[in-house]
Amino acid sequence: MAGADEGRGRMRIGVGVGGDPSDDQLIQAQQMGCAGVVIGSPTLPWAGGWSYDDLARLRARIGSFDLRLEAIQHTPLDQLDLVRLGLPGHEAALAHYQQTVRNLGRAGIPTLAYNWRPNRVYRTGTGAGRGGARVTTFDRALVADLPLSHGREYSAEEMWATHDAFLRAVVPVAAEVGVTLALHPDDPPGIDLGGVARIMGDFAAFARAADTAAAIAPTGWGLLFCVGCWAEMGGTAKVLRGIRHFGPQGRIAYVHFRDVRGTAACFSECFPGEGDVDMTAAMRALREVGFAGVVIDDHAPLMIGDTGWAPKSRAYQTGYLQGLLRAIEDLVPAPRG
Repeated sequence: MAGADEGRGRMRIGVGVGGDPSDDQLIQAQQMGCAGVVIGSPTLPWAGGWSYDDLARLRARIGSFDLRLEAIQHTPLDQLDLVRLGLPGHEAALAHYQQTVRNLGRAGIPTLAYNWRPNRVYRTGTGAGRGGARVTTFDRALVADLPLSHGREYSAEEMWATHDAFLRAVVPVAAEVGVTLALHPDDPPGIDLGGVARIMGDFAAFARAADTAAAIAPTGWGLLFCVGCWAEMGGTAKVLRGIRHFGPQGRIAYVHFRDVRGTAACFSECFPGEGDVDMTAAMRALREVGFAGVVIDDHAPLMIGDTGWAPKSRAYQTGYLQGLLRAIEDLVPAPRG
């Protein structure tokens, strides 16, 4: 697995794959020059959490393609909903999450991403992007009158209380076994939907979460820094502020590198480099703060002939990231220390 370990300790490009990635997807990741993959919600049995044996087999399979399993993004969402909303059964669900983190550490999987939004609404439709590519869209006006998604309203105070309790229970376990929990922003940020407050949608929220985590343990928690979500908060300036604040603290676990047009109330996704985000400035900022993790594309538009995982679009976007990173490395000196 020498190739899978190559590039540790420096910024590198990977790719996201689904819960049961095909051989073709992993071969394409190799062919695109990816250092590793991020797996979204692996299709593994969840009986008291993911078992060590299943996670070890998953990591070994990825390694057999000369790739590193960089992170897992999300445990089964319904299980974490019990914790996020403090519903009956949340104590058992939290214990299962803790055991999963222990098993991730034992299996050598370094990062587990999560979010704190129980309802699943994050886009309202699709539209035609460049050359007719299908892109996702969001329009707040279309979801202004959604029914309650979980039976009643949940206030910001309640959501913060459950998140704080989650951190107190899980961050010490993660720190002990060498795993980083990576918090993804609300998407779209700052917009309550279905009666549930979305609390992870601005700089102050992430600073508060970071302070809470730091008071529990010096490691074990960070951000899944989604460039698109930060741009939805208010453009490139918001993206750069987040990178320049959390990057030097070592709080950026990994990066979703995508572009958008518009902001949270109304936006569409697009190919990298054609939206409102100065992608070069964002990559340069990651270099300047010494970020040494994986960067992946996100929400690939469907190009002509694409379906499912969108292999054509993944190839284009990953190639864009590879070229941009190489240029930044050639032109911007690595930070000292």
